[in-house]
Formats: sequence, C-alpha cells, structure tokens
Amino acid sequence: MHLLHSHKNLKFLRTILLLNSIFLLVLAGHSAFALESSSTRQLLQQQDTTKKAINKVIPNSITGAKIPVGLQQDTAKKDTSKVKVGGAAGAKGGVVKQGDSKIEYSAVDSTKYSKDNSIIYLYGKARVIYQSFELDADYITYNSKTNTVFASGRKDSKGKYLGKPIFKMEKQGSSIADSLFYNTKSGKGTVFNTFTEQEGGFFSGGQSKRQPDNEIHLKGMTYSTCNLPHPHFGIFITKGIVTDKQIITGPVYLKIEDIPLPLGLPFAFFPKPNKRNSGIIMPNVGDDYTRGFFFRDGGYYLNLNDYWDAKILGTLYTRGSYGMSVTSNYVKRYKYNGSIKVDYNSNRYGLEGTPAYEPRKDYSIQWVHSQNANAHPGTNFGASVNIKTSGYNLNTAGGTSYDFRQITENALSSSVSYGRTFADGKVTFSAAARHNQNTQSKTVDVTLPDIALGVQTFPLFKQKGVGEQKWYNKITVGYSMVASNSISTSDSLLFTRKSLDRLKNGFSHTVPVSINFTALKYFNFSAGGTYLEKWQFQSVRQTAIRGIMSNGVLQADQIVRDTVQGFNRSGEYSINMGLSTKIYNTLQFKKMGNLKALRLVMTPNANFSYRPDFSDPSKGNYKTLLYQDGTPVYDAFYGRNKRYSIHEGTLYGGPGEGRNASISFGLDNTLEAKVLSKKDTTGTGMRKVPIIQGLGFNGSYNFLAPAFKLSELSFSGRSQFTDKFGITYDGSFNPYAVADSTINGVYQTKKLVDRYTLPRLTRFSVSFGYSLNAEAFRKRNESLDKTTKKVQQNGMTPEQAAQLAEVSKDPNAFVDFKIPWNFTFSYRFDYSRQATGLLPTATNTLNFNGDFNVTPKWKVQFTSGYDFKSAGLSPTSFAIYRDLHCWDMSINWIPIGPYRSYNLTIKVKASILQDLKLSKQQAYYTRF
Repeated sequence: MHLLHSHKNLKFLRTILLLNSIFLLVLAGHSAFALESSSTRQLLQQQDTTKKAINKVIPNSITGAKIPVGLQQDTAKKDTSKVKVGGAAGAKGGVVKQGDSKIEYSAVDSTKYSKDNSIIYLYGKARVIYQSFELDADYITYNSKTNTVFASGRKDSKGKYLGKPIFKMEKQGSSIADSLFYNTKSGKGTVFNTFTEQEGGFFSGGQSKRQPDNEIHLKGMTYSTCNLPHPHFGIFITKGIVTDKQIITGPVYLKIEDIPLPLGLPFAFFPKPNKRNSGIIMPNVGDDYTRGFFFRDGGYYLNLNDYWDAKILGTLYTRGSYGMSVTSNYVKRYKYNGSIKVDYNSNRYGLEGTPAYEPRKDYSIQWVHSQNANAHPGTNFGASVNIKTSGYNLNTAGGTSYDFRQITENALSSSVSYGRTFADGKVTFSAAARHNQNTQSKTVDVTLPDIALGVQTFPLFKQKGVGEQKWYNKITVGYSMVASNSISTSDSLLFTRKSLDRLKNGFSHTVPVSINFTALKYFNFSAGGTYLEKWQFQSVRQTAIRGIMSNGVLQADQIVRDTVQGFNRSGEYSINMGLSTKIYNTLQFKKMGNLKALRLVMTPNANFSYRPDFSDPSKGNYKTLLYQDGTPVYDAFYGRNKRYSIHEGTLYGGPGEGRNASISFGLDNTLEAKVLSKKDTTGTGMRKVPIIQGLGFNGSYNFLAPAFKLSELSFSGRSQFTDKFGITYDGSFNPYAVADSTINGVYQTKKLVDRYTLPRLTRFSVSFGYSLNAEAFRKRNESLDKTTKKVQQNGMTPEQAAQLAEVSKDPNAFVDFKIPWNFTFSYRFDYSRQATGLLPTATNTLNFNGDFNVTPKWKVQFTSGYDFKSAGLSPTSFAIYRDLHCWDMSINWIPIGPYRSYNLTIKVKASILQDLKLSKQQAYYTRF
C-alpha cells in the first residue's frame, strides 16, 4: 500500500507539472517570429545542425562564361566580377536590374555565371540585397529567368553544417535557416528549418512559406522559450497561419526532449510579433505549517495596451485562508513610469469553533511613480506609497516570500511629492503628502499637505567692481518656509471624527545669516545667526489638580491639558560661531618591512551657540501653572513658580525654557598606512591602506544650565580592513557620580548627582561582517556588466530590458551558478546600562548565510543565525536549486519556527537569465 500510495503521489505531481508547462507555454505571452537578438547572433558564430541541406550545393568548379550584356549595369567601363557592393572584406560582386529595382550581390570566394541556365553562383560569405530583403549565406544562387534566389550553407570536413542563411525582410528582425527559396518578383518564399526569436520566445524547425499577400504558412514548427536551435521543450505546431495581427495554429501538443506528450489543444493563438499577450498564471504548490496545503499566486495577466498591464493573483489554503492581489504597471516612454499594487488577505489560525480560532484580515496598498528628469525640466513629481495594516507582514509571512526581514519590519513610510524651481534654480517650491506608520505600536502619522518654499542664500552686500572681497561681502542671507497639516492617531481611528479633532497645522519661517572665512591660514571660522518665526492655529492651556492622600501616601499633582483653537505666533533667535582645522601627523619607518609610514589626520572642531530666555510670561510663550483655585504651583528646582509652554504639543512647538550658552566640541580621526605595492615591480611603488576611516569623539557644555552642564561623551568609529572584513562601533560615557536616593532615610533607588567622577560606559555596540568569498561577487558583477553591454550592443527587446533591470536592481536576489560557493556571517553586540548604574543589558546576535554547488547544475542555499540571549536559532531556511537551462526548479524549506513550510517550484526561466546562468531565489515575475 505504501508503494502504491507513493506511486499515486508521483503521478499526481507529474500531472501538475505537465499541466503547468502546457499553460505556461500556450498562453504565456511570448510572441516571436523574426527578431534579431544576442541569442541569434551567438548561433551565427557556432552554426551546426543534424539535418541535411534541402538542395545539393553545386561545387565550386563550374567554368562559367562572363555575365551577358543584358545582366550588366555598365558594360563599357566596369568589370562586375570585381565590384564591391557592401559585402564582406574582399568580396566581389555586381548589380542586376529587375524592373525599376536592382539586385546587389557579392561573394568573397568566387562569383560564377552559367550562361545556359542564366544562374549566378556566389561562393563564400555570399550576400544578396533586394529592396528590403537582405540575405547572407555561404552559398547563394540567383536565376534571372525565374527571378528565384536560393541559399544554403555547406558542410566542412568534419560534417558540420556552416554558413547557414541569415535573412531579414521588411521590418522584421534577422532569422536563420538551413536553406531557403525566394522569388524576388512575386514575393513568394519557402524557408526550411528556421530559427527566429521574439521577446524571449523562439520558433524553430519545420517549414514556412511566404505568400504574395504577406501571409506566412507554417508547418511542423516548434515554439519554445528555450534559446537553443534544438530546444529542450516546446509546443509543436502542426500547421499555422501568420497574418498582420495574429498567429493562428491548428492542432498543437507539448514536446519535452523530442518526446510527444498526450497534452495538447485543437488550436492555439499567438499574438503578432513584437506584441505581448494576456494569459493564465499558474500557481505555486506547497504546504504551510499553519494554513495547510496551498495554491499560491495563480491568476491572470492582462496586457491592456503597450503602456499599461495588470496582473491579478489569488491564493487559496486548505484550512480556509485566502488572499488576492492586483498589480498594474504603466509607462510612458521618456515621460514617466510606475506601478500600483493592492493586496488583501484573510487568514484563519486555529480550528474554527475552538478558543484557539483567530481570523485576521489585512490589506496593503503600494504605489511607486517616477518622472523622467528631462520630461519637464525644473518640475518633478514622484510617489512612494506603502500602506499596510499593522499585522500584514506578520500574518502574511512577508507576502509569499518568507522574507524574515520583511516579517519583522515595523516602520512604514509613504510620500507623494511635487517640486518646481524658479528664477534659474534660486527659488524652490515643493508640496507633498506623507504617511508614517508603526505596525508594532499601531500608530499612524499623516501629513497633508507638507509645503516648503526656499530661497538660495545670497550675498547681503554685493561686491562692487573687481578686486579683493571685503569681509562684509561674505555675509550671506537666505529664507525658507514650511507649512503643514498633520494628524497622529491609531490606525483603527484614522479618518474618524475623533481623529480629525487632533489635526495640527501651522507655518514656520526661518531666516539664516552667516559668514565664513579662513583665519590665520589654518583655521576655518564661521559665524551666524538664525531668526525663527512660527504661526500656528492651536495652543495649550494647563491646570493643576492637587494630589490627595491615598493609603497614607500623598499622590502627585495631576495636570489637565486643554487644546485651544485659534491663531498664535512665536519668535526666537540664536547666534553661533564655529572654528575647525586639520592636523596632519606622519610617522616614517625605515626598517619595518613593507610598512613605510603611518599617517594620522586629526580634525578638531568647536562651536559656540547662544539663545536667550523666551520663557518669561510677558513674552507670551509661557504661562504660570495654576491650581484650580488660582494658586500658582511652585517649582523647587528653579526656585520660582512653575511655568508651561502654550506651544507644547503643537505642530512646531515653541521656544525652549531658559537661556542656553553652550559649546560643543568634537575630534575626528583617520589613520592610514603606506605600504609597498606588490604589483609594482620596481620596489618603490606605494599604496595606501586605510586602518581607521573615522573615529570621532563628541560632547557639549552648557554654561547657563542650573546643573549637569556637561553632556554625555559619545564616540563612534568604523574600520574596513579588507574587502571581506569591516567593523563599526559606537558608545557613550556618563561623567557624573551616582548616589543613593532615600525618602525619610529609607533607600529608594540610585540617582545621578551633579559631581564629576571617572566616566562610566553606559552604551556600547560593535558589529562586523565577513565574507569568505567576496571575490566571487566582484566576478559576478563583472559578468553582469559584460552581459548587459553585449545585449545592449545587439539590441534589447522590451522584455529583455525589463529582465535585465530586475537583475541589475538586486543581483543578490538571484542564485549564481558560476559562483561555486560563498559564505558570509555578521555579528552584533549591544550593551546598555542606565546612567544610574542599574539594570545593565546585553544582546548578542550572529547571522550567517551561504550557498555551495553540489554539481555545476545543483546548488544548496541556507540562511540562519543564533540568538545568544534566547539561546536558540534565528529564523532558518534552506533552498535547493537545479539549473535546467531553460527551466528552473527550486525546493524551499523552513524547518523550524511559526513559518514552517516547504514548496516545490518548476517554471520556465526568463531568456536573459539563461545567458547569465542565474536563477531567481523567489517567484520570478516572468514565470507567466
């Protein structure tokens, strides 16, 4: 029974795969009849066939007479056997008249004429041109009586068939064949064993006849997406007709490795060359641990016109979950392009009718739009919209890709923006709508509109005449304005009346004035001031409620906050000065081997800023906090009545409380070594090796703060030792002492005191990564660049351009069989400790991924990691890929965790990936 059951499963799987293949090929949307491509040109360099030429080639031993006077264009001065007419180098040829047109011919080896038959014989790289018909072959004949051209190749000493005819007619691309006949007068022609491409699809073999009305009749041809003359699979067309608008066939059936399969159709329809068509998208089949067996991402592709298409997909699980999505792409060449995707999913977890049952509904809206920079100079419009429900990523397992980074993503953002420049770029204007969402806290921020106007800085006192600038000529001034209308609420309350009450709006104007110059040759000095004016349409009023006794404990005062609608303004200003320089230190070595010098560059900087106190109630920005009975609330820290800002919580806020006179300081360092270059044979060449790309220290000191004048001291650095290994680190120190906090002599907790002590580390993180085969990625990118250049030179079809753009956008999303192995890992350590010294925490995470070739056609890929805090594996997945040349097979398996699943996918590979030897790691959009 077990063997019988396994056999039935195998038959079921085989049936699914074959049905997948037939629908993919018949309704796929690959149209082809005569388009030149890189694949065709590659075949021209390596021509071979197992079939014999249709007609026997006349040997090059005919003793023909000269071409008669009636066939020559000029009999008085020209020997047509030596005239070059655009053929290969060293070609000989001539011109023959036919009515009002002419036939040009040439050959490299020899040109012969048979007077008895009125036939011209062309040998070796022969070429014939008649109107829009162009023909190249190793052997060509032209019969002037019947107006018939015949072309074929030849066999070499090893039996290889070389020099096949290559022909091009009207607006069609080049095609290759074993042999052909063509009547230059009637336009009729017959082609044997042809091979031609259209947008990733190929017609090969059989026989085709061209009729005077430009219809083409097909017989015994194969259509496939495999780019070999003898394809691995295809749809065999018993007979068919090609018209101006379509290709209609009689009975067709599927062939794999030349084996006919009992799967076919009584007729089939293909779009006319250079046109895409609509068709069915077959689903992926697999099993999900929580939702059951599935048919995922099956549906229909709609080619609406040359500028707009749509893809409608659906997903169904055996345990009741389902989903659907609509994706549409649009493009206007040289103008704009974009895509819209709407996704809806209904997931059911647990058994319905039990306490564990939990239905969840989620949706996603994504829109991307970009405008060509040259379409409207000085104007730009763009969009990047990404709106999802808070549980979308988690409940849909990152879409259908099981991308663990997407699953854990909790911050989403969107924007739609319009911008324009005026006055030769000196004035800029922009308007935008923005959206920010946190799926973990379920909060949403929406800004509509967000307007900005800016004026480029300009000299306040223009220089008159020529000569050296005065110091006041370096003073510059600028202007900027922003205006917004925003709301912050929970995703469940968005666009409800309650959320609209939380709207915030206002204007903010900024006028900066600055001057920069060099002091004492080595110091860069800057000084300036800024005036900030804010207009807002909300303000705040606060009232304090005295704390009451509860269980013998006096509770803290409560603050009641009310929002008052109405216009209010605030203004503030500040001044600043800055000074910086660079210090170079070089240490030379004479007896340190290849190390010859170390160079340390130090960049110290200091900036002073001053801002007056705008919190005095007389200025209108702050009010005294009162109890309900009108008694002021006393602030023991400042030794006066407590104040609050009426701008607190508004869109742009208001001036800060108290004066500020602070100095910020920093020191940045870079370190590099000079070593002997191994590539220099003279022994004197040097190369620079960076050791520390940046190590910075920063802090600030507020002279007017009542306490804790010195800020925490922070540091950060990065070092890239090799192409394979780099490290980044940062942290901070607290300079203040810690003491016990007591109430009535009873210990409560630790607290900071305003007394300096040895700085304590309060935060530190370090991360580094290492690749054991980084050189492979460099070679892969070189291969991609080489293929891109080759395809561009030969001319790309729209589909090839789209495929190549997909690969170039994210090469890491593809499995490269030319890289035999790769392994990378990354490590991150985070340490934090409260300033008071309590509750230190530390986390360690290790992630690694890689792949290796079992054979040149089999690759295994893995992704995993280890969380030291939870003492367990991070999300882990395995994938097995099989390169089947024109097919892809992949097995994906997630063995542990809530996303346990597996799936098997077999699909037709995009033609550009066949040339690159790449396979898509996840579902590739051209599988339909």
